[in-house]
Amino acid sequence: MSAVIGIVVGSASDLGVASKAADLLKEFGVPFEIGIASAHRTPEDVVRYASGAAERGILAIIAMAGLSAALPGVIAAHTTLPVIGVPIASGPLSGFDALTAIAQMPPGVPVACMSIDGARNAALMALRIAAIRDESLSLKLEEWTKTSADSVRQSREKIAESEGMKRIPDQAFSGNAPR
Repeated sequence: MSAVIGIVVGSASDLGVASKAADLLKEFGVPFEIGIASAHRTPEDVVRYASGAAERGILAIIAMAGLSAALPGVIAAHTTLPVIGVPIASGPLSGFDALTAIAQMPPGVPVACMSIDGARNAALMALRIAAIRDESLSLKLEEWTKTSADSVRQSREKIAESEGMKRIPDQAFSGNAPR
């Protein structure tokens, strides 16, 4: 099966963060492709990738970069596909510069911006985009979301009352709390 999600990182050092997105896409069984291309050092490669992605069946591109983080914007400038930017924690500003670079795109060049190192959320956003065309993926996402919520509820049950702290009753979360 051909890839439907593209992941592009600006350098090999970003692959550790990218693996978090890749792992989630694998968990859902969604085919993806991953590569390295720099907006500054290999701009021609970035343009070729972005401009040909839709033709190859890609539905969304996750672009990860640190420092000036130009990669997501350059990709978005050369495709009409949804581009999801992930700022990488690097450099003296620990990713804040990348976050602002991705979040502050000029009008006409939209890029969805995740949190610093927010690869899992980027994968979830890409999965939601792909699920628009794939009902079975939509059902998997619904089940995943339910399981995630159940996990939070189960952790709530594990809270032991400590000195000076009282656990919030479960009814308070269901709207049935006594007044």
